[in-house]
Amino acid sequence: MDKRLTDTQVQRLVAEVQRLSDRHQAELDAAEVQDILQQLDLSPEFLDDALVQLKRQDALVVQQRRRRWLVAGVAGVVALGLASWLWLGSRQQQQLAQVVAQGDRITLSQDDGGNLSRVVPQVGGSELVYRITLADAPVGDQLALSCSWTDPDGQVVHQNQYRTKTITTAVWPTYCRYTVGPESPKGNWTVQAFVGDRQLSDATFSVD
Repeated sequence: MDKRLTDTQVQRLVAEVQRLSDRHQAELDAAEVQDILQQLDLSPEFLDDALVQLKRQDALVVQQRRRRWLVAGVAGVVALGLASWLWLGSRQQQQLAQVVAQGDRITLSQDDGGNLSRVVPQVGGSELVYRITLADAPVGDQLALSCSWTDPDGQVVHQNQYRTKTITTAVWPTYCRYTVGPESPKGNWTVQAFVGDRQLSDATFSVD
């Protein structure tokens, strides 16, 4: 076998021999430890028990270090999750704040393209549809919307709570419904659309 070594290998070999020598000098055998105990007037009969306790203490230190790393890791994951949740919540609030209504109108269930301002309820009721066109809608998400229908006495007689389909374009049509009948209070009504607690739009119509 070729035992020739390069300069780098020689340097590494010398360093390893030095390390082993230092370690050997730092370690004491059992006889040397017993001599030290006798010099300190301590009984060597407890040496084995003391070594066992030292090993337990060393193992406990390692275990505690691992626990600290585990706790730190869990805390880091929790902090990251919380930060992500807060970021997503902030992003969602920003998206909701940008949503506006660029147009709205009232029609019957059969949309004729117009904007109904006066309703004469039919027998059995007339279904009204409040159509809202949203702008800057969050593409890829759904919106939780609501509508409130208020009679001439200022009483909210009906509320719609619904979620849109997944939005695919920034300009997005949506609607809510309510049926007025011959028994509905006569006069001016109001319908309002909301995203969260923020009003998007409102419209008025009369029931004759």
